[in-house]
Amino acid sequence: MKSLSQIDRAIIAALRVDSRMSITQLAHTVGTSRSTARLRLEALVAEGRIRRFTIETDVDVEGEVRAITMVELQGRMSRKVVSTLTRIPEVSTIFATNGAWDLVVEIRTDSLVNFDRVLREIREVPGVLNSESCLLLAHVAG
Repeated sequence: MKSLSQIDRAIIAALRVDSRMSITQLAHTVGTSRSTARLRLEALVAEGRIRRFTIETDVDVEGEVRAITMVELQGRMSRKVVSTLTRIPEVSTIFATNGAWDLVVEIRTDSLVNFDRVLREIREVPGVLNSESCLLLAHVAG
């Protein structure tokens, strides 16, 4: 199976947030034309990359890789780093924090290979000095 393009990954990330959004909304969210969004979405379904459109519940998704990554920033680079991180489709949430780490980033991917790729992308962002990740295993409370 061929690797996903940046637009494909952005489409999947947008649909994870709202699987019922219209093609027009999807195109706007992803930053592409309506026809490109429709063609890429149809291709993702045809390739089996998107198997169904569903709702999100509080039940863990089978096979999804989730992690928390703590990020140390260089100086006053936080706005630029956050702006860059929000463009990575697998980055679902970013929190500013205090202590040894400047940011806490939640990552959601479909495989460990993609998780590794996302970590490399994060580490290559100008202004990121260091990071530490924890894979989330079983949900135990709350």
